Amino acid sequence: MEEKFPPIYSKRAILGFSIFLSTLFGGVLLYRNLMEVNKKKEAYTILLFSIGITILTAVIVNIPETPKSSFAYLGGIAGGSLLAHYFVPKYFPDEDQYPKKPIWKPLVAGIIIVVVLVVSVIYSADGNY
Repeated sequence: MEEKFPPIYSKRAILGFSIFLSTLFGGVLLYRNLMEVNKKKEAYTILLFSIGITILTAVIVNIPETPKSSFAYLGGIAGGSLLAHYFVPKYFPDEDQYPKKPIWKPLVAGIIIVVVLVVSVIYSADGNY
């Protein structure tokens, strides 16, 4: 009997979300993949790792007197690369066997979060509450 694999988010999705949103978003996708295959301990480890990398990136971005957004992309590339190219093959060595989940739900959630953050920054900068 052929083994049935649950759908998971692809390496490319994890890397893309990490670069364009943050390593936390990519980590959440990998966390969901691991929960899907009942690897809870590994899932929580990935979640903590991605939170740590996101915090580290935020600190590094804000070290210069004028924060550099390019550092955020470098942090996303580094964190996302670790998630996609180290942890995915480690936990899903036969990743190609898994059907791929569509990225629409996390993409819409990410866009909503970004819009809320941008609007809140704009209104807090103007002093209009």
